[in-house]
Amino acid sequence: MSNKKIKAIFIGTPDFGIPALCALIDDKNFDVAGVVTQPDKKIGRKQVISCPACKLEAQKCKIPVWQPDSIKSFDFPVVDIDLIIVAAYAQIIPKKILEMPKYGCINIHGSLLPKYRGASCIQAAIINGDVETGVTIIKMNEGLDTGDILAQEKIKIEKNDTTGTLFGKISQLGGKLLIPTLKKYIQGEIKSVPQNNSRASYVGMLSKKDGHIDWTKSAIEIERFVRAMNPWPSAYAQIKNEKSKVKSQLVKIIGVDNNIIKINKYKPGELFLHNNELAIQCGTNSLNIKKIQLGGKKPLNSNVFLQGNSNLIGKVLN
Repeated sequence: MSNKKIKAIFIGTPDFGIPALCALIDDKNFDVAGVVTQPDKKIGRKQVISCPACKLEAQKCKIPVWQPDSIKSFDFPVVDIDLIIVAAYAQIIPKKILEMPKYGCINIHGSLLPKYRGASCIQAAIINGDVETGVTIIKMNEGLDTGDILAQEKIKIEKNDTTGTLFGKISQLGGKLLIPTLKKYIQGEIKSVPQNNSRASYVGMLSKKDGHIDWTKSAIEIERFVRAMNPWPSAYAQIKNEKSKVKSQLVKIIGVDNNIIKINKYKPGELFLHNNELAIQCGTNSLNIKKIQLGGKKPLNSNVFLQGNSNLIGKVLN
């Protein structure tokens, strides 16, 4: 690469993009002129204002931060941008911005494209029982994750991986892959590869209601679902509360054992004891519950939970 630094803008919101942002900042060939991220927002019951992770990282490194409500109407305060890097921004980048930098816009995507275009790609890989996933770096176009592939690297999905653990692994992988890919791309050493659209699938953004468990599904499917919904939006069900004015109570299933129990004598969603451990019947076979949380309470390991909630044995979650 030439002695002139590549002037780059980073666009991203959650901590998925932090390893990539740090890699850009630390490399002497790049000058990060600013970071575009989502506005601060209120989260949790107490509605505490929270800053995006990428904003905090940029401020720590004394890099300008811009937080437009919509990037479509945003005018960059800097000119002569060579490169834009995008990682989990959660807004469509308009054509005028895609065409602005000399080397275009580069996206770090958390799946093996063309599989799982869209927002919930990590969750989809777990739910579908994929044995591997990975990160793909593409040159963006106007489509959603449809740009030509510059680089791709795979990672194995372990049997205990949740979206949280896999998110971290793929995030680190993306940061590691970014800089060598950018250098080869800028020097013309990479021949981009068009995606095979016939193999593409799309996965949308999840909402809280997507965490509701369908107990008629098999134990294998539910075990994957619980891992995919961890840490957010959490896999949950409802339990009827006959002794309270509240008709039902929220129950979060935070963790289950991945060893399937071949028991099929209860109603789907019914809690029972198996070898003195809390278990639940699924549509086919059953699962031991490892960690559970009642609405408004702390998450508890199932053995501790049973000490104060043994009356729930025989209840049916729905």
